[in-house]
Parts: sequence; structure tokens; C-alpha cells
Amino acid sequence: MPTTDSVNAPVTELLRRLAEAGVAADASSRRRAEYAYDASNYRVEPLAVAFPRTVEDVVAAVAACRSSGTAVIARGGGTSMAGNAVGPGLVLDLSRHMDRVLGIDEEAGTVDVEPGVVLASLSREVEHATGGRRTFAPDPSSKNRATVGGAIGNDACGNHSVRYGRTSDHVAEIDLVTADGARLTATETGLRATDPTDAFSAARAKSLTQALARLAQENLSVFRLELGRIPRQVSGYHLDHLLPEKKFNIARAVVGSEGTWAIVVGARMKLVPKPASALLVCLGYEDVVDAARDIPTILDFSPAAVEGTDEAIVATMRHRRGADAVLGLPEGRAWLFVDLDGDDPASVAAQADRLLARLAQNGRLVQGRAAADPAERASLWRVREDGAGLSSRLASGGESWPGWEDSAVAPERLADYLADLRGLLAAHQLTGVMYGHFGAGCMHIRITYDLRSEEGRGVFRRFNRQAAELVVRHGGSLSGEHGDGRARSELLPLMYSPAVMAAFAECRRLWDPDGILNPGSMTDPDPMDAHLALAGVPEREWRTSFDLSPAASAGTDPWVHATQGCIGVGRCRADGGGVMCPSYRATRDEKDSTRGRARVLQDMVRGARTVEEGWRSEEVREALDLCLACKACSTDCPAGVDMATYKSEFFDHYYRGRLRPLAHFSLGWLPRWLKLTGRLSRVVNAVLATPLGKVAAAAGGLTTRRALPRFAGANEWRREISDSGIHPPDGAADQDSVVLFVDTFTRGFRPEVAGASARVLADSGNTVECSADACCGLTWISTGQLGTAKRLLSKAAEALDDGTDRPIVVIEPSCAAALRKDLPELVHTEQAKRVAARVRSFAAYLADRVETGWKPSPARPLLAQAVLQTHCHEYSVFGASAQRTVLKAAGVRDIVDADGCCGVAGNFGFEAQHYDVSMQVAENALAPALRATDRHAAVLTDGFSCARQVNQLDPSRPGLHLAQLLDQRSEAADRPRPTHP
Repeated sequence: MPTTDSVNAPVTELLRRLAEAGVAADASSRRRAEYAYDASNYRVEPLAVAFPRTVEDVVAAVAACRSSGTAVIARGGGTSMAGNAVGPGLVLDLSRHMDRVLGIDEEAGTVDVEPGVVLASLSREVEHATGGRRTFAPDPSSKNRATVGGAIGNDACGNHSVRYGRTSDHVAEIDLVTADGARLTATETGLRATDPTDAFSAARAKSLTQALARLAQENLSVFRLELGRIPRQVSGYHLDHLLPEKKFNIARAVVGSEGTWAIVVGARMKLVPKPASALLVCLGYEDVVDAARDIPTILDFSPAAVEGTDEAIVATMRHRRGADAVLGLPEGRAWLFVDLDGDDPASVAAQADRLLARLAQNGRLVQGRAAADPAERASLWRVREDGAGLSSRLASGGESWPGWEDSAVAPERLADYLADLRGLLAAHQLTGVMYGHFGAGCMHIRITYDLRSEEGRGVFRRFNRQAAELVVRHGGSLSGEHGDGRARSELLPLMYSPAVMAAFAECRRLWDPDGILNPGSMTDPDPMDAHLALAGVPEREWRTSFDLSPAASAGTDPWVHATQGCIGVGRCRADGGGVMCPSYRATRDEKDSTRGRARVLQDMVRGARTVEEGWRSEEVREALDLCLACKACSTDCPAGVDMATYKSEFFDHYYRGRLRPLAHFSLGWLPRWLKLTGRLSRVVNAVLATPLGKVAAAAGGLTTRRALPRFAGANEWRREISDSGIHPPDGAADQDSVVLFVDTFTRGFRPEVAGASARVLADSGNTVECSADACCGLTWISTGQLGTAKRLLSKAAEALDDGTDRPIVVIEPSCAAALRKDLPELVHTEQAKRVAARVRSFAAYLADRVETGWKPSPARPLLAQAVLQTHCHEYSVFGASAQRTVLKAAGVRDIVDADGCCGVAGNFGFEAQHYDVSMQVAENALAPALRATDRHAAVLTDGFSCARQVNQLDPSRPGLHLAQLLDQRSEAADRPRPTHP
């Protein structure tokens, strides 16, 4: 049954009708918060959200809304930057279930899809089915979460639009459901009933066809003069496709109508040949205007893509993800990425050389180079693809927003337009971060508007209007691919004549006489400054334990500013690449995405009557329930959202004065219990090996389906260290030594790793000192018990601050991450900062040694293949490349990356209520990697939780720490520890 809370009678009636039709719907306040936003500046709370599984569900949902006068908003990935995917009625999320590729016809060059298919998934399926001969061309930067239906709605383009154009260039037929329930198919020559035996739809198709033909005939002159003038003229309706010379192409006319004509429920899309060879050429310039002036020259070389970005985005990516996050960038302060392609590598390389020579003659190029290395190419493209998120919170401070992020002009006029636009920005004391599709004349410019204040919102309105007047003077379009939505529809009369605007309104009326489809956009729009998400948020102090102030802007509470970091670009919904967001990849529910959680937090700070009420929010607690606290979003999210920190902070407040879950004591207090089990390890292990073990697990809130690890004796780790020849320091610290920090998990569960780590560090040329007199407080942080965590971290900082800058090498990645990141954020002292700056994970430290010339020398040659499960905290805090670097140096040639979270994530996978999701998460990457590799291949799991998941999936393949693989003692890698059934 649909879920409701605090909904009025009309909504209850709507939900009743939906339930009778078998359509899943949810009107809970949490669900409404998740869908009140997209990637724009707007917040419009819906009445409810439905998740249709079939076209029949869509028809039933529309019928229920029509009978009650409720608006219908069709939604795909929710990545709209113009407010096209939010509205005041029933939101239909077509991405959750209607996401199948129904058929691929290589001979006809088409693919039959449902509207919720993700663009990148579609391209992969097509390429796989055709042996790499064909692909689907439109590739917007959001392609790994944007859907076909959304691309049709906006007329999305993408990085390779110079070659392949817009989505409207790739439609053959579109299946639609109209507001009155007709099922129609728009084709390249007209409109028909999807089912020829459906009399109502056939009659509707006939009458609508006649009306549209009449509309075109009455407006021949203005359509020809005002529409379709430049490659990226996306603003308004594309009614020029109704002209006789364009063969009354209703399918193309529907594209870009932003869900205001009908709901897309299926499509036949055109495929294109995939180039045999491609080469990325990166060009550096002093500024974006110089770069734009070279566009006509570059276009002479028939590139597949000409994309650009400025220095602010590059600096932010390096600041957030490390200096090596951007590889192969030439000198300059603005860059163009030019993709050349052809039949063979040699001819493409020669073409690149000619292009570079020609640009050098022009005199504006600072430096250019071809990026032949695949890793460099991927790194450079990611800079461009993450532009929207990276530019929202810049390394230099401040924040930027969309609103005028999608204007377009003819490519040959781009430089002059940008020069004038920079002048307009300066006149309003605004800064624009510029990136986009330079080769197509389309610019994505995020601007430093102040949308929180009334004065700032006034500047927003005045600037946007003047910018619209400017782009029209340059013969351009308000939108080049994002559509008009709530951001620009009000400005359309500046671009089009009253006659064209009247035709737009009439066309929409013909399709949707009652105006229930996506109201507020295109015709009769809401004002551009209505429903702004940052307006009306109460100014209050939300006291936190974590120091969030470095990310805060002046005058905004740090907690509020942090929760508002999510701008909705939806990378957390991507089906591959990076680690974020493991819970969403498992459940496919917006609730379990980083974005969904952030939106609920944003509504918490907006809607709570008091701060105390906000910290008690049940909606937030529910949204955070399946967050694994993997920290991946802090790195993978282009906007830098750190949901693990927000979860810890929220739980610390939420559970004050409340009974916590049992697991918060059994696992949250684990370091305390390990002191006891260390003294009684034989008894504890003996008991856990009996049926009483499952009773004990259940009593502690733990799952009885996961094998518990063997507990180590209190002195086992000391013996291991002693056997390795490492002894406690007997005087002043050796400045050339490293400090090996033996953490709680290693002491309590994997003492053999301590000895192996000491030996490997010694082999790398270091004098090793050992420290184990501290706890990083990780288990208290992850369960939101921050008072205890801060006390333990303070003691750790005091114990480790020895007056030197020696590296502190931590064996367990999660403990290393806690000391590196959480320590200075929770303990606000110079001592904490000093210690945190010295911390390295074991793998990161060895990777540095490899870079200086050290080569690992394990006791025996390693097998050629290894499965690499990088711990999420290692990935997010120290980077993803360290273990791979060391393995390659040790001679491992075939490294199979299990890209993603293992699913255990500390306490999460041991908790009874989370076990099933934990195993689903493992199926994202780790389990398939184990199944796809030789059973004798080593499985690298530096993280203890990762090792436990490997043991659960395949007990015959022990997960090994990097130290165990590299240990000179031959038996080290052969000592998997027993577990309890």
C-alpha cells in the first residue's frame, strides 16, 4: 500500500486510486523531500511519488491525476539543471523499473528502449551486442545516470555533439502517453496510435495530426525565420520540424518539450558506427576567450568533440582528489579537449600533429599535446565530466550555481559572446566558472549568485535577464541542451516573437488541454526566482562536533552549508566508475543514494521548527539507515558531499537520551571488548565455536548468518612484532625511522599482519619503531558516539605527537583514515593537525617508497593475477592507486579491481538488519571479481572488514593484507586465520 503521513484528503484519494490501479506510490515526507529537488536551483515539493513498472501503470497514474486535477511530472535520473524534473503534483520516477533495452536491430540501426534506460548502459549494451561496431551517440556528462527519457525531454547533446548533434538527431519513433490517456507513437513523418486497434488513441492521433499540421501551416514564415537557426537552439519548442521541408517530423518536434506535451514511455533510437580509432588532444590557453577564438580552426579538422574548462575546475579537482587526479594537462589557465577519430591510429596521430601545428601558427596556444595513454585520457575527460559538481564548491572558497549555465551561440561567435558575458558578470560583481561544449558554441557557466539573500536573488533576476538579452543580440539561444524549465522559460519572450510564443502555447494546449503535465515551465511559466531552494531556510545555529567551518561560506551555519553541498548532479546514482554509492547500487532506490539522503537533510534544516526537533528527525534517521559510512562520496561526489561525517554527527544528536541499537554497544564499543577478549581469548573462541556463539551474536544485535572472526590473545601481536626484530625505542626518536602504528583491529584479530608489516617496512629501507598505545575511535565515530571518539582521539594525538615529522604508518586503512581525516575535524588543536599530517596508510607509504626506487622482494614470486579490493576509506582518503602501484612493482601483471565497497563497511555488514544489503553490495563488484578469477589468485584486502566479506563469500580464498603478500617470511601468506561458524 502507498505510504502516507500528514497528507490531505485529495492526496489520500489520489493514493487510493493509484493503489487500486496497482501503481506503487509514496507520499511520506521523506520521499517527498527526495523528489522536491533536481540538479537545479529549485525546490518544489510533490504531493507523492510513483514508480511505474509498465506503460499500463503510467496510463493508470495519468488517469488518476486527470480525474483529480493533479499535475504529473515525468522524471528520469533527476539531473535537470533547469528545474524540468520537479513539480507540485505526482512525480513519476520512470528510472527505477522502466529501464530495459527491449531489442537491438543492427541492420536497421535502431534500438528499442524503455524511458528509464541509463545512457551509458545503453551504449554499453549496444556495443556489446554489435561487437563494438555500433553505439548510441548522445553522451552528456551525466550519461552514467541520465536516462533516455530525460535526454528526449531536454534534447540532450553531450561531449561529442560536434560530430553527432543532439538527441533529436537520433530519434526514429517515440511512444507517448498523453494527458487524456491516449497511447501514441510519434514518427519521422507523423503520429499514429501505438496500438492500431485502440480506437480512442487512433482518433486522438488523427485529430492531433490535423491540428499540428494546421498550426505549422499558419506559422510557416515565423517558424522558418526564428527556429532552428544554430546547432544548439534548444530553447522553446522545436516546431520547425513540423514544416513541410522537414517532412512533418513529429518525433523530432517532441524532443525538447520537457514533459509538457506527453509522457515518454518508449522509443526507437538510432545507432551510429563506432570509430575504429580515437585520440584526445589537450590544448592549453591563457583564458577561455583565447580558446574560443581558435574554435573555427579546430572545426576545420572535423573533430568528434571540442570541450573546454577553466582553471577553477582543475584546481578544485586537484584540491579535493589529490595532485595526481589530473594527469597530462598542458600549461595554461583554460583548456580545450579535442577528440579526433578515424580508421587507424597512425592517420589520427598525423591529424593531431597537423592540428597542433596550425594552432601554433594562430599564436594563441600556450601548449598542446596528444594524450595517447588511456589513463591520461580518462583523467582528462573526468575533469570535464565532473565540471558541474566541481565548480559548485571551489577550492578557492565560495560557491556557484546554475541559472545561466546553458546558453549557446554559433561557434564562430563564441569568443565575442564570452568576452561580453565576462563584462556583464563584472558589472554585477559576479564570477562565472566556465566549461562546456566549445565546439558547438554551448557554454555551461556556473555563477557566484547569492541565492540566500533577498538582495542576492535580485541580482540573480537582473543578471539573468540582461544575459538573455546579450545572448539574443549574439544570435544565440537561452538553452543549448538543458532546456528552459523553471530557470529560463520566463525569458523566452526575449528570444521569440509574440507569434512564436503564441504558437508554443497553442501547441501545448493541443497536446494537454487541461495543462496538468509539468506545469510551471515553457508556457505560462512560474517566475525564475520562485521556489528557489536556498530561499527561506531559517538562520539558526546547529552545533556540531565535527569542524565543518572550512567548507562554510560567510554568514551560513556550517552544518546548513555542509548539508546544502549536494546540488543534485546525481553521480551517486551512477551504475559504474568509482565507489559511490554502494547502497544505491544495491537497492536502486533514491532513498539510498547520497543525493536522496542529502535532500532529506536539506529539508531537515529548512523545515524543523527547532534545532532540537531537527536532530530528532525520523525521516533523516531512515534515510541514513543504509548508509555504509564508506566515505566514498567525499571523494567521488563532485560537490564533495561527505555523508559518512553527516551520519556520524546526526546519530550523535539523534540518540542522546535514547536507547541505542544493541550493535552500537557490541560493535561501537569493540575496542573495549577486545581488551577483555584478549585476556580470555581461548575461552571466548571456544564458546563462539558452539551454538552459544549464535546466541551471543543475536544478543549483541549481530547477524547469525555471518561467520565471526577468531579473537587474538592479548600478547600475540607483541610476539609477532618481536619475532620481526622490532623493539621498543630506548631513547630519542630516530628522525629517519617510521612509526608503525598497530591498530585495534590488527591487535585484536590479525596480529600476524603486524609482524609482516614490520618486516616489509624494514625491507623498504626504514628503521621501524612500533606504537600501539592509542585508539583512533573509529567504531565510536561510525556509530555516532562522538564524545568518546573525541576523548580517544585526543589521547591518540598526545601519544603520537613525538616532536618529529616521521611518517606514522597505520596497518588498518580505516584506522589510518580516521587519524588522517577525522582526528583534526573532531579535535580542534594544532597537535591533532600535526599528527594527522604525518599519517599514511600502509599501502600509501609503500607506494611512495616504490616511487623513490624501492622494489618489493617477497619470499617467493607472486602469481601473475590478483584480485584487488581497495578499502573504501583507503580509496577516499589516500587514493585508489597505492596498492596497484605496489603490486605492479612486485611483478603482479593481471590486477583485477573489485571497484566498489565490499559491503561489510565496519559494523554495517555485521548488523542483523543490514546483512542482506551487505551481501547485495558485495555483488556490485567483489563477488563477481572472485567468481571471474582463478581460485589460486591472491585476494588483496588490507581492510579487515573486506577480508571478512571475502571469507563470507568464499572461505577457501583468504583475504590477505598487502604486508602478507610482500613478506619475506615465506609462510606469512599461508596463514589464514580460522573463523567461527
